[in-house]
Amino acid sequence: MAAPRDEPRGILHRFWRSVFRAPLNPRDDTDRKRIVVSHLFLHNRPVRVSSATVRYTHTFGLGGMSIVLFGMLAATGVLLMFVYEPSPGYAYDSIVSLRADVFFGRLVRNVHYWSANLLIVVATLHLVRVYLTGAYYGARQLNWVLGLALLLCAMGSNFTGYLLPWDQLSYWATTIVTGMLGYAPLVGGWLQGVVRGGDEIGAATLVGFYAAHTTLLPVLIVALMALHFWRVRKAGGVVVPRAPGEETDARPEKVLFLPHLLLREFAVALCLVAFVLVLAVGFDAPLGEAANPGMSPNPAKAPWYFAGFQELLLHFDPLFAVVVLPLLAVLLLLSLPYLRYDKDTSGVLLMSREGRRLALAAALVAVVATPLWILADETFVDLAAWMPGVPPVLRNGLLPAVVCAAVVVAFQLAARRRAGANNEAVQASFVLLATVFLILTIAGFWFRGPGMALVWPWAR
Repeated sequence: MAAPRDEPRGILHRFWRSVFRAPLNPRDDTDRKRIVVSHLFLHNRPVRVSSATVRYTHTFGLGGMSIVLFGMLAATGVLLMFVYEPSPGYAYDSIVSLRADVFFGRLVRNVHYWSANLLIVVATLHLVRVYLTGAYYGARQLNWVLGLALLLCAMGSNFTGYLLPWDQLSYWATTIVTGMLGYAPLVGGWLQGVVRGGDEIGAATLVGFYAAHTTLLPVLIVALMALHFWRVRKAGGVVVPRAPGEETDARPEKVLFLPHLLLREFAVALCLVAFVLVLAVGFDAPLGEAANPGMSPNPAKAPWYFAGFQELLLHFDPLFAVVVLPLLAVLLLLSLPYLRYDKDTSGVLLMSREGRRLALAAALVAVVATPLWILADETFVDLAAWMPGVPPVLRNGLLPAVVCAAVVVAFQLAARRRAGANNEAVQASFVLLATVFLILTIAGFWFRGPGMALVWPWAR
């Protein structure tokens, strides 16, 4: 039987009616507050959670750690705003004054710096954990997309904050990364100009990055986090772990959120805060000489979380290294929950015993093959000499990209034949590509010296 037209039919409907359509009187105002509190705040965590999901080794507290790190960034960022001046003439001096003259200023900046870098690491590990435990099926598909958006926003927030000290390191790193945008076909120059606020990095760039770092991206992250938590709640909480071949328990054993989960989250938060404080006391956030647009350091490197893309630039044509390959990677990540799978492996770590063996094999192949490929391309592989008449975009772009794609497809087909299911094959390819990019990041950040030549880290 249909509900009467004047009867609210859901949370959003009741919220809309209470805020915008109901008459403003004390009774309705009380109802409005009750709806906001009960549906927005109290439902952020369920009263009871599955006892299996409370175990630390299931999630490692990575999602909660991301929230704690974001909170530390927000708190220290507000404090830094009282001292920092976003203009090329004063930005560097304000950081120097913060470190030398402001009480606990050095500590606050160090906490902000380490929290920002750890957020990228923790959020990435959280994404990998979600994938490897199969927490992206069914009702969790949209949340996977939201998680990717949050990771990209965190990287954008780190990047926009990287320029703010206005020293040589940040200035030229930003020059390199924004310069990569120019390789985008048709819109590259326009996009580069929009990000920089002009043809060169200057006052407009600094003000734009400051506004995005302190206002736009935090607001976007908070909004996405709220939606992310709500979707987790709608999906029934964290995916329940189970052994390979074990059926999903329709009514798992549950325990109270307070104290079982809350105490664990609080303990993890305290340990994380202590760890960040130890890093902040022991290791200063880097600050080089004041930015000098006329003198580039050697080597000039992108931030570590973009080092893998800079490494790709040394082996692929810029169009493929900066546009084609990253775009394909994002599209593949977005499509993972929507691919065809032969079975539901949600909650099963690495899907099955065969899936674990294939994932380990994929990681080992990447760890061995990627450094060998880097060394070969650095020493004796010279495609320009071998194919002098072929355009660079084909010789150094399309050809190696097709070869790499053929290797990945062959590996996935072999994994599918071995496992007999598409689930393990897709997972093996995911592990293979993720490990390859990790090796590229390590090589670009630690093993590149003057002139971007390969060197041992201790010999730089």
